[in-house]
Amino acid sequence: MSRAIDGDTVELGSGERLRYLLVDTPETTGAAECFGEQAAGYNRALVENRDVSLAYDVVCRDAYERLLAYVTVGAVDVNRRLVELGYACVLYIPPAGESRVQELSAAQEQARALGHGLWSACSASVCE
Repeated sequence: MSRAIDGDTVELGSGERLRYLLVDTPETTGAAECFGEQAAGYNRALVENRDVSLAYDVVCRDAYERLLAYVTVGAVDVNRRLVELGYACVLYIPPAGESRVQELSAAQEQARALGHGLWSACSASVCE
């Protein structure tokens, strides 16, 4: 992994951009959103300059031609970790992610109930 662009998009060593499947973090560019910088910083700490494994789903690219994948660093499922710690919300755009949307949605509900990350830091949810 070359660099994290923000909380849910990275640039691979090849220069190609990759967007995490089922994950949406607050924005850091333009009108920066609550908890966006924290999500981007956490993502950087997880993936920058690290070897990652990618797993693709039924749709491999989004409308912006970015790759779509689940990312793993060692034993860490990055997509799930961002959601369960409250750095990200679940963003399901069918059909990509259908096999894991319930799993990540349950992690999001637990993060919300426990007040993790953006769920306690932001006055209005950036997920809705």
